[in-house]
Amino acid sequence: MGDLAIRIDGLGKLYYIGARRIGSYRTLRDTIMDVVKAPFRRAIRLLRGEVSGAADLTETIWALKDVSFEVEKGEVVGVIGRNGAGKSTLLKVLSRITEPTEGYAEVHGRVGSLLEVGAGFNLELTGRENVYLNGAILGMKKSEIDRRFDEIVAFAEMEKFIDTPVKFYSSGMYVRLGFSIAAHLEPDVLLVDEVLAVGDAAFQRRCLGKIGEVAGEGRTVLFVSHNMAAVNTLCSRALLLDGGRLIEDGDVLEVTDIYTRLSITGSDSWSVDDGLLADRTGPIRVVSVKLLDMDGEELKHLSTGDGFILRMEYEVDEGTILPTVAFVIKFKDQMGVELFRLSNTPISGFHISNVSGRGAVDLVIPVLPLVAGVYYMDISVARPSMGVYKEYPLLVSLSVARRDVYGSGLQIDRARGIITLVHKWVHRANGNCIDSGWRGMGVLARKVETQTGASGGLGADGESGLEC
Repeated sequence: MGDLAIRIDGLGKLYYIGARRIGSYRTLRDTIMDVVKAPFRRAIRLLRGEVSGAADLTETIWALKDVSFEVEKGEVVGVIGRNGAGKSTLLKVLSRITEPTEGYAEVHGRVGSLLEVGAGFNLELTGRENVYLNGAILGMKKSEIDRRFDEIVAFAEMEKFIDTPVKFYSSGMYVRLGFSIAAHLEPDVLLVDEVLAVGDAAFQRRCLGKIGEVAGEGRTVLFVSHNMAAVNTLCSRALLLDGGRLIEDGDVLEVTDIYTRLSITGSDSWSVDDGLLADRTGPIRVVSVKLLDMDGEELKHLSTGDGFILRMEYEVDEGTILPTVAFVIKFKDQMGVELFRLSNTPISGFHISNVSGRGAVDLVIPVLPLVAGVYYMDISVARPSMGVYKEYPLLVSLSVARRDVYGSGLQIDRARGIITLVHKWVHRANGNCIDSGWRGMGVLARKVETQTGASGGLGADGESGLEC
């Protein structure tokens, strides 16, 4: 028990939702009797542990149900799951903002939390006064706050506004100061919700660095985020919540891999937004999208380094002939950042001309360089240099599984970047030379070996310096 920072056993939180039940017809007598009886009903509900007015609500929902786990001191644990999975409710229970309906939660040590933008701030007080107020709430002595004050303000970049009432702060200023207070007042347990997404990119990097620093000092961190790259980087363990229940608890890479697969509905590996294809406007339309393996069969599973075929069937308005058509494919990550694009425009040296009626275009990718994770594909049908006929944003969802790409016994995942490359290592020392040979993704690696020799360089003259 002495090594535990958090212990949760059978934790549940029940909420009452829906509209209050009100009769279709109420007399003056009914209203007067309700007023007389109200204090007695309220006392009964409190004794039962119900919130005021709960008995008049039509439905209930378990935000958390039968959740049990332990966190040791010094652990950095990611809490992940879909929206509504119960992540924020869990942190609110641990922060003692709300009481559990059943079970219990023990937190050992001082707790610092950042659950909502500006949570705990008094709008009429200045930033300086709120730093001291939040520190006092956390149990800090004034001398402790004095010692860290300048560091808190500098981290939040609030020197010019620290004596301004916080009611005039922007949401970004709120979150910068709130996070800085929570992280610098030396809590034994730090609870961080997704509010970091409010800050700009530079501040988010500093926040992630600070969380890593806090963890390095032996303090405990529970980190809620939808950013799997950040979770994989910061955490060694992850908890996956779904529908208020804890469904996975283990190694962060394994749990985040399970989460990415749960994020795609309809298929273990891929899905298509059929609603986008239902739009029949425009001179040319994509009517069907399929993902096939390299044998032309429907794709069942996709891992880093696998090949696949993206088949796009199209139709053109009757009687219309389009002089040129380009199919543009954009690969994006979970945050919508474009990773790369492929198209059949002159850039790639492929042309489709005089298009009419119905047809299909295949994009063949013999080796997928993306590491494990969830990705999206935009598909556009365009006329080269003349604009777009039709756009289908985020049409295809793609889940890529981990694989031991290099044969090293280690699987490649998002903690090691987004793209994996074919490569080789050469070590020269003391007159000796050791060549690793080409390492990488299946088909492409074998193709390189065929073209250059199993341990040869990229040049055949031996002068390139890439071979032993």
